[in-house]
Amino acid sequence: QVQLVESGGGLVQAGGSLRLSCAASERTFSSYAMGWFRQTPGKEREFVAGISWSGRSTYYADSVKGRFTISRDNAKNTVSLQMNSLKPEDTGVYSCAAETTHYGLGHHGSDFGSWGLGTQVTVSS
Repeated sequence: QVQLVESGGGLVQAGGSLRLSCAASERTFSSYAMGWFRQTPGKEREFVAGISWSGRSTYYADSVKGRFTISRDNAKNTVSLQMNSLKPEDTGVYSCAAETTHYGLGHHGSDFGSWGLGTQVTVSS
Protein backbone atom coordinates (compact mmCIF):
# COMPACT_ATOMS: atom_id res chain seq x y z
CA GLN A 1 0.00 0.00 0.00
CA VAL A 2 1.02 3.56 -0.65
CA GLN A 3 1.63 5.64 2.49
CA LEU A 4 0.09 9.09 2.16
CA VAL A 5 0.42 12.21 4.33
CA GLU A 6 -1.63 15.35 3.77
CA SER A 7 -0.76 18.90 4.76
CA GLY A 8 -1.93 22.45 4.15
CA GLY A 9 -5.31 22.53 5.82
CA GLY A 10 -6.43 25.36 8.06
CA LEU A 11 -8.97 28.08 8.75
CA VAL A 12 -9.79 30.55 5.99
CA GLN A 13 -12.51 33.10 5.33
CA ALA A 14 -15.02 32.60 2.57
CA GLY A 15 -13.54 33.69 -0.74
CA GLY A 16 -10.04 32.78 0.34
CA SER A 17 -7.64 30.13 -0.91
CA LEU A 18 -5.76 27.13 0.44
CA ARG A 19 -3.36 24.68 -1.14
CA LEU A 20 -3.35 21.09 0.09
CA SER A 21 -0.45 18.74 -0.51
CA CYS A 22 -0.17 14.98 -0.26
CA ALA A 23 3.20 13.26 -0.02
CA ALA A 24 3.53 9.61 -0.99
CA SER A 25 6.17 7.19 0.20
CA GLU A 26 5.81 4.72 -2.62
CA ARG A 27 8.57 4.93 -5.20
CA THR A 28 6.11 3.77 -7.86
CA PHE A 29 3.81 6.72 -7.06
CA SER A 30 3.98 7.89 -10.67
CA SER A 31 2.03 4.83 -11.82
CA TYR A 32 -0.99 5.47 -9.54
CA ALA A 33 -3.96 7.70 -10.24
CA MET A 34 -4.70 9.92 -7.24
CA GLY A 35 -7.76 11.54 -5.79
CA TRP A 36 -8.89 14.03 -3.16
CA PHE A 37 -11.95 13.37 -1.04
CA ARG A 38 -13.67 15.26 1.77
CA GLN A 39 -15.91 14.30 4.62
CA THR A 40 -18.09 16.30 6.97
CA PRO A 41 -19.90 15.01 10.07
CA GLY A 42 -23.08 13.18 9.20
CA LYS A 43 -22.25 12.91 5.51
CA GLU A 44 -20.60 10.28 3.40
CA ARG A 45 -17.13 10.87 2.11
CA GLU A 46 -17.36 12.54 -1.29
CA PHE A 47 -15.06 12.66 -4.28
CA VAL A 48 -13.62 16.13 -4.87
CA ALA A 49 -11.02 15.74 -7.61
CA GLY A 50 -8.90 13.10 -9.32
CA ILE A 51 -5.91 12.94 -11.63
CA SER A 52 -4.70 10.13 -13.84
CA TRP A 53 -1.34 8.46 -13.33
CA SER A 54 0.14 10.49 -16.21
CA GLY A 55 -1.44 13.75 -15.10
CA ARG A 56 -3.07 14.20 -18.49
CA SER A 57 -6.63 13.71 -17.26
CA THR A 58 -8.33 15.43 -14.35
CA TYR A 59 -11.81 15.07 -12.89
CA TYR A 60 -13.82 17.27 -10.54
CA ALA A 61 -17.03 17.19 -8.58
CA ASP A 62 -19.55 19.65 -9.99
CA SER A 63 -19.49 21.59 -6.75
CA VAL A 64 -15.79 22.51 -7.13
CA LYS A 65 -15.37 22.86 -10.89
CA GLY A 66 -13.76 26.15 -11.81
CA ARG A 67 -12.57 26.73 -8.23
CA PHE A 68 -10.30 23.77 -7.42
CA THR A 69 -7.32 22.47 -9.39
CA ILE A 70 -5.60 19.13 -8.85
CA SER A 71 -2.02 18.60 -9.99
CA ARG A 72 0.82 16.17 -9.42
CA ASP A 73 4.60 16.23 -9.41
CA ASN A 74 5.80 12.69 -10.03
CA ALA A 75 9.43 13.69 -9.47
CA LYS A 76 8.55 14.72 -5.91
CA ASN A 77 5.89 12.05 -5.25
CA THR A 78 3.28 14.68 -4.45
CA VAL A 79 -0.25 15.57 -5.47
CA SER A 80 -1.76 18.95 -4.69
CA LEU A 81 -5.18 20.55 -4.55
CA GLN A 82 -5.37 24.30 -5.10
CA MET A 83 -8.63 25.58 -3.66
CA ASN A 84 -9.80 29.07 -4.59
CA SER A 85 -13.00 31.01 -3.89
CA LEU A 86 -13.66 28.82 -0.89
CA LYS A 87 -17.16 28.56 0.51
CA PRO A 88 -18.38 27.50 3.97
CA GLU A 89 -19.76 24.32 2.41
CA ASP A 90 -16.21 23.33 1.44
CA THR A 91 -15.48 22.74 5.12
CA GLY A 92 -14.44 19.20 5.94
CA VAL A 93 -11.59 16.75 6.40
CA TYR A 94 -9.74 16.38 3.12
CA SER A 95 -7.95 13.12 2.38
CA CYS A 96 -5.87 12.03 -0.55
CA ALA A 97 -6.06 8.53 -1.92
CA ALA A 98 -4.28 6.31 -4.40
CA GLU A 99 -6.08 4.07 -6.83
CA THR A 100 -5.63 0.37 -6.17
CA THR A 101 -4.35 -0.51 -9.62
CA HIS A 102 -1.60 0.98 -11.69
CA TYR A 103 -2.15 3.27 -14.66
CA GLY A 104 -5.69 4.26 -13.78
CA LEU A 105 -7.67 7.41 -14.47
CA GLY A 106 -8.62 8.57 -10.98
CA HIS A 107 -12.24 9.53 -11.70
CA HIS A 108 -15.04 9.39 -9.16
CA GLY A 109 -15.83 5.76 -10.03
CA SER A 110 -12.28 4.50 -9.61
CA ASP A 111 -11.31 2.10 -6.82
CA PHE A 112 -9.16 3.95 -4.31
CA GLY A 113 -7.46 1.70 -1.78
CA SER A 114 -4.77 3.70 0.05
CA TRP A 115 -5.78 6.68 2.18
CA GLY A 116 -4.11 9.39 4.18
CA LEU A 117 -5.36 10.47 7.61
CA GLY A 118 -6.65 13.76 6.28
CA THR A 119 -6.29 17.45 6.97
CA GLN A 120 -9.01 19.77 8.30
CA VAL A 121 -10.25 22.64 6.15
CA THR A 122 -12.57 25.15 7.79
CA VAL A 123 -14.12 27.99 5.82
CA SER A 124 -15.79 30.70 7.87
CA SER A 125 -18.58 32.88 6.53
